[in-house]
Amino acid sequence: MKAVCWYGADDLRVEQVPEPRVVNPRDAIVRVSSAAICGSDLHMFDGYAPGMGKGDILGHEVIGEVVQVGEGLTGIRPGDRVVAAFAIACGRCAYCQQGLFSLCDNSNPNAALAEQAFGHSPAGMLGYTHLTGGYAGGQAEYVRIPYADVGLLKVPGNLRDEQLLPLADVLPTGYQAAEQCNIQPGDTVAVWGCGPVGQMAIKSAYLLGAERVISIDRLPERLAMAREQGGAETIHFEQTDVLDALKEMTAGRGPDACIEAVGMEATGGTLDALIDRAKQAVRMETGRPHALRQAIMACRKGGTISLPGVYVGMIDMVPMGAAFNKGLTFRMGQTNVQKYWHGLLERIVSGELDASYLFTHHIPLDNALDAYRMFRDKREGVVKIILKPRAAAVGSEQRPSHELAMENLRSTPSQAEGERATVEEDLRQRGLSAEGAQMRTAEMSPPEGDMEGPELPSQAEGDRDTVDDDLAEKGAGI
Repeated sequence: MKAVCWYGADDLRVEQVPEPRVVNPRDAIVRVSSAAICGSDLHMFDGYAPGMGKGDILGHEVIGEVVQVGEGLTGIRPGDRVVAAFAIACGRCAYCQQGLFSLCDNSNPNAALAEQAFGHSPAGMLGYTHLTGGYAGGQAEYVRIPYADVGLLKVPGNLRDEQLLPLADVLPTGYQAAEQCNIQPGDTVAVWGCGPVGQMAIKSAYLLGAERVISIDRLPERLAMAREQGGAETIHFEQTDVLDALKEMTAGRGPDACIEAVGMEATGGTLDALIDRAKQAVRMETGRPHALRQAIMACRKGGTISLPGVYVGMIDMVPMGAAFNKGLTFRMGQTNVQKYWHGLLERIVSGELDASYLFTHHIPLDNALDAYRMFRDKREGVVKIILKPRAAAVGSEQRPSHELAMENLRSTPSQAEGERATVEEDLRQRGLSAEGAQMRTAEMSPPEGDMEGPELPSQAEGDRDTVDDDLAEKGAGI
């Protein structure tokens, strides 16, 4: 199949790689009809995200059709039209049971590596760095979805990809960002960044009861979208002092909540922003937190800072004194997509919510490098890009994908990541097996809950047992 493969900063190649196959009983293989480029993909494209390997397949925003399922999967069948969540979640660990799917204990096979970087491991993620599992992404003709009974949402066939694909990431991310603000009637919310997540945060803030939303950016087309589609007031940060403008617009009080939807590659013309850019260029700083600094300084006393913008390492000159003395609350983290997408899908189906206007460009998968450069450089009025793989069924250009027989799949690596071995190959090299991991996890009692499906092995089957196994060996438990 064709896939978008990472080889370094500004170096992506659309290559022929092995088709994915089912590895674990709760896996599904999805034929991709559309995949989007996310702002967080740019962190890898620009070379700022650690833990990448040459040949890694990018992409975590996917919609398509199921073509194969593992023997233990329930509720998902070949032929189902589905959206995939970017965070891979088992659905049964203590975090998943609380709705914190992006903190799943069992889906990151490289958890030990992530613990060195973050203290604890987040969930595994599609198409992201090896700190989050090194899973092959969805900017390809096909993608393997682990724990597919938790990671896939069945969607209706009468809506366009553009209406449904935002459910994979940007719509739940914007909604979570607004929900984290604890919005009360009459509140004013300021949003830094009018990219796709910022646009969805604007919509969501109004859905959750904000009286006013003020958005900050420098690109005329994005500011216009925030006004016309989102109903926000806008500030052009290259033409207006943001802090002065926000004070004036809120009678000196400041916004009740500030959503920083920019993240680690913020742009600015002030001295701190220029210092950030110089430090990041020589890797003395992994992020440029200019927007975060502004949000902290602008927010009213006792207000909330919500961070959907991605950070992966160290940042400098954050005004913690201001945050402390104003008593600010910080809420942040990767999105718990599965917590929100059923309610958001209902709003889409009813016509209350339509985020399809985000997609300004449709580009063939073969032109992915040009698409990434356009998105990074913000050329041609781009807000969000859909990549179109135009794939036929696995193993056949004639048969419909829903007629695919499991035995006809080629036996090829599941991760399709160039130089990196699959989890199964890694286990065999160590004299282990996926079957052995199944036996270990089968002995565990399931947590209380109503998740469907039998007790089956974790995806975290590399060097490290699951967290549950590790606790059990120590006589403890979640």
